[in-house]
Amino acid sequence: MSQSACPATSRGNGTGQHVVIIGTGSGAFAAATKAVEGGATVTLIERAGVIGGTCVNVGCVPSKIMIRSAQLAQHQRHNPFDGLADSEPAIDRKALLAQQSARVDELRGAKYESILAANDSINLVQGDASFKNANTLLVTRPDGSEQRLSADRILIATGSAAFIPPLAGLTDVPFWTSTEALFADSIPAHLVIIGSSVVAVEIAQAYRRLGAQVAMLVRTRLLSQEDPMLGAGLNAAFEAEGIRVLPGTSVSQVSHEKGVFSITIDGEQLSADALLVACGRPPNTRGLNLAAAGVKTNSSGAIVVDDHMRTSAPNIYAAGDCTAQPQFVYVAAAAGTRAAINMTGGDAALDLATMPAVIFTDPQVATVGLSEDAARAAGISAESRTLDLENVPRALANFEMNGFVKLVADRETNRLLGAQILAPAAGEMIQTAALAIHNKMTVQDLADQLFPYLTMVEGLKLCAQTFFKDVKQLSCCAG
Repeated sequence: MSQSACPATSRGNGTGQHVVIIGTGSGAFAAATKAVEGGATVTLIERAGVIGGTCVNVGCVPSKIMIRSAQLAQHQRHNPFDGLADSEPAIDRKALLAQQSARVDELRGAKYESILAANDSINLVQGDASFKNANTLLVTRPDGSEQRLSADRILIATGSAAFIPPLAGLTDVPFWTSTEALFADSIPAHLVIIGSSVVAVEIAQAYRRLGAQVAMLVRTRLLSQEDPMLGAGLNAAFEAEGIRVLPGTSVSQVSHEKGVFSITIDGEQLSADALLVACGRPPNTRGLNLAAAGVKTNSSGAIVVDDHMRTSAPNIYAAGDCTAQPQFVYVAAAAGTRAAINMTGGDAALDLATMPAVIFTDPQVATVGLSEDAARAAGISAESRTLDLENVPRALANFEMNGFVKLVADRETNRLLGAQILAPAAGEMIQTAALAIHNKMTVQDLADQLFPYLTMVEGLKLCAQTFFKDVKQLSCCAG
């Protein structure tokens, strides 16, 4: 691996070609290693001082560590078993943060830095990249100097960044984005969150369980892009934990004085010690001068790609959160791998029809395929069945019955179209539904499978059986 200046000229076509990748996150690294396998030499361009992108540094990894610690604190505080005494946990936020940061450093070293150090075919350039034309990039280095890079193929994998809404006073106050929330070394007494989607709900519950009073300011409802049952179920769980959810809320003014935030909403004023803005993550495409390369974007600035990750410009590809693809790290990595295959002469498409998604709240929210509304919007005659967790033996044994399994099927063929799950182990259950949909199984096929007893994933089988029978009339493990 070299961090020296990279060649300014192309290295040829096919084997031995030069691929330049803007970004060093999961999509970028997946593409880099795959492109090297295809015979290319690779130059990575990183604008920040740290490689690895959002997921390992300030996203998936630290958030899941924080969520898990908060979950264990809640288990100490409240457990469902009569013979186990509850106790208020002693929470040392600084110690938790030190452990979290150490694991982040460890994973970044193992999954990014060591790979870069061990691979002489991958070079790293630090600086801000912009297009001069479709084959040439200009990189402004940290010392102000400019480097010109030409390539046979270019992959844009610049990710996304927190959206800052145009609220009066917001830019004048020390609000948090998810990054500051995940790495704060103390727990505020009162936290107000503006937002209602994945980042907002995960951090809201974690902070509540670590000791903060939390209020969520929600423009419409929780998880507004998902089946309404999921948002309603999560809303109920949040309220049971003391999280204040204010739907239909519009923020008109934000101010900060003597360490206290004042947030004006619909004539009411809230006070808080910390304010988190979690209103989505638009693509990082500004400043790239995409027009000079002929790369088209949509109205939100996301790069338009096809299922081969090709942009509107020949020889330029894009992957991950900077595109209109779903913003999940495993989607970015899969897209990066396929982009590299295509950039080095192969033919690989990315099929997102059965992409599972998980929100790591408690209970978890997991989805795959079509919701009932989406199926009908697509012109499919769909029907659904919903099974409450009180009908799942493992949930009963765990004394955790908060949630449901919902399956959507084609009314004419009984083919499984989608699954929506609200359950403590929804993230572990959803892949079974994804495989069933991918393999074009009917609900009868799913109902006929053998599922181990007692497991939460058995809820999928039981829900599939409800298309044909009343599962309340079955024995505990009836096939």
